[in-house]
Amino acid sequence: MAKILIVDDAQIMRRNLKMILEQAGHEVVGEAENGKQAIRMYVNTKPDLVTMDISMPTMQGIDALREIISIDSDAKVIMISSLAQKNQVLEAIDIGAKHYIVKPIKAENVLKVISKFI
Repeated sequence: MAKILIVDDAQIMRRNLKMILEQAGHEVVGEAENGKQAIRMYVNTKPDLVTMDISMPTMQGIDALREIISIDSDAKVIMISSLAQKNQVLEAIDIGAKHYIVKPIKAENVLKVISKFI
C-alpha cells in the first residue's frame, strides 16, 4: 500500500484521515499542520501521495503545493477543501494537484480518490 503524508491544521481532520487511511492498509508517514512543515516532511519522507488542506496558518496549501511541485514535478497531491474554496481548488489543479476532496470527508470518497493515484 501507499506511504501518505497528511497536511491539515486541524488535529481532528488529521486524526480522521489517518484512521481512514490506516484501516485501508496505507502507511501514514507524517502529519503536518502547515505548509512549511509539509514541504520539510515531503523531502524527508518521500511519500507516494499527500493530502493537503487548502487553508492553513503559516503557509497555505496552495503555496506548499507550488513548492512541492517545484521539488518533485511527479508529486501526487490531493487537495482537501470546503465547497466555498472552489476557485482555490481550480488554481491548485492548474498548479499540479491531482484531484480534490470536499469537506466533510467520507471514508469511501477519500479511498476512491486516492486509489486513482497509487
